[in-house]
Amino acid sequence: MLHLTFVHHIAIICSDYERSKRFYTEILGLKIIREVYRAERDSYKLDLELNGQYIIELFSFPNPPARLSRPEALGLRHLAFAVSDVEEGKKNLEAAGIEAEPIRIDAHTGRRFTFFSDPDGLPLELYET
Repeated sequence: MLHLTFVHHIAIICSDYERSKRFYTEILGLKIIREVYRAERDSYKLDLELNGQYIIELFSFPNPPARLSRPEALGLRHLAFAVSDVEEGKKNLEAAGIEAEPIRIDAHTGRRFTFFSDPDGLPLELYET
């Protein structure tokens, strides 16, 4: 058995690097740890943190293939961020021009949540803790 200690990071490939960089840093508020341009791949790699924890690697590649990405599609379902007030988070997203689904209640935990998408349609969630 593996002895995993935590999730180290999540890697995301975007179609428009500057648009996604702005979304993850200015709208979601993630902090840049480092940004590297890899000339041999014509690719950027942006390392992002949340509250001091390294969580996302944002990549750009020339002409990445499209992938079906909805919450109920096969594979990774979505990436969820914890918030203390999902209604406030939803209002902040909408004020930034990001559409969010109506707030729902988790039938098993009673917690509120909503889904929204990054600039490439990757499903993201705000989950109230």
